Amino acid sequence: MWMTSLFLGTAALFVAGAGAALWHLRWLQRLPPLDSLRMDEAIRSQGKPHCSVIVAARDEELTIEQTVRRALAQRGVEMELIVVDDRSADRTGEILKQLAKEDSRLKVVRVEALPEGWLGKCHACHVGALAATGDWLLFTDADCWSKPDVLLRALRVAEREQADHVTLSSGLAVASPGLRAGSLLFHLSIANWFSGVNRDRPKAHLGLGAFNLVRASAYRQCGGYEALRLTVLDDVKLGLLLRRAGKRTRAFVGGDDVEALWGRRLWDAVRLMEKNHFATFEFNLPLALAVIMFLTLLMVAAVLGAVSGTNAGLAAALSPSAKTAGASSSVSDSTAASRAAAAG
Repeated sequence: MWMTSLFLGTAALFVAGAGAALWHLRWLQRLPPLDSLRMDEAIRSQGKPHCSVIVAARDEELTIEQTVRRALAQRGVEMELIVVDDRSADRTGEILKQLAKEDSRLKVVRVEALPEGWLGKCHACHVGALAATGDWLLFTDADCWSKPDVLLRALRVAEREQADHVTLSSGLAVASPGLRAGSLLFHLSIANWFSGVNRDRPKAHLGLGAFNLVRASAYRQCGGYEALRLTVLDDVKLGLLLRRAGKRTRAFVGGDDVEALWGRRLWDAVRLMEKNHFATFEFNLPLALAVIMFLTLLMVAAVLGAVSGTNAGLAAALSPSAKTAGASSSVSDSTAASRAAAAG
């Protein structure tokens, strides 16, 4: 009897999770194409928006040249690119110096020592923001690359939605079946965060390191990275600071608009999600272990259900597929709709 209850409870939890995910996935959308983001005359008369793109880089010799060149290829905006070389011990600084000779829009700032009371990434972003002169600040990672029109599209969305913050998740620069599965699981795990900010829900917040675009005045008003000195999930917590300051966020699925080097194998994605999700628990080990044990129990129940020979067991065995199948379909539909809009 208890086994039947376990199977039925497992099936109910997975089905309920699938329903919740499908509800939240309604607000997971791709960044609209440029031709659907027409400006009114008042905004057009202001000229090109001025944006400072800020990249924190430490020992990024393998990716930094591609990152710089693709950032400088952004169209339709007046921009400066500030790369903070955070104590790199490889050829990152040398590569940046050469690139700066080729394009005056690139500013390189070198950090020689980390001040006490700071994490390296937070300090580098803080230093970059201090050097910025743009009306908008885009914080992006050193292994992330955007299509040439993405920054302009994000700025137009911000104006249309009267938002002070636009953030995009990252797609995969190197795709494999395992990494695609990891990406899907990641989006599933934060679908309610996307939904919350896009519906302007109270206390909802989100920020993603691949693409965190913030109005400079809003950044300074909320305290910026100086208020995030020792924060591991600095991208998410920047979104929290902005929400607390009464600012509006809009979040989009990056797909192939914003790509990041998650790694080359599923294990690389697992390690990335493991670090980030542990931080969401505020590094509370007992709480994290309790959640892991609960999820493990559900998966064990699903496996046992497959060999139980009972209808309740079969329901438990099939129920996990409901969430992933529904999510995969919804994300695919969103991507296809965005591409169709761009083509049409």
